[in-house]
Amino acid sequence: MNEQFSRWDSARYLASDDDIAAYLDACFEEAGDDPRFIMRALNNIVRAKDPSAVAEQAGLTADELGLLLSSGNDPQFGEILRVIRALGLRLHAEKAA
Repeated sequence: MNEQFSRWDSARYLASDDDIAAYLDACFEEAGDDPRFIMRALNNIVRAKDPSAVAEQAGLTADELGLLLSSGNDPQFGEILRVIRALGLRLHAEKAA
């Protein structure tokens, strides 16, 4: 038997806004102190949506959005918030257990 495997792509499974919100929430839980984890999650979400539309909504070009979400970049919090809002999401806080 010849088995074939493909690389897991989270973006393929983010079909609805509820899926996306649950995914980002889970990523915040899992990320700990690793901001790159969140940037990869946002990149997956942007790829699941229309990257050009997200960039336009965030007031960026597609290239600027790609650079912002690249793993080696250290964006400012305001830029991250613009992308999150452009994705139709918002952050909220709750008391830690």
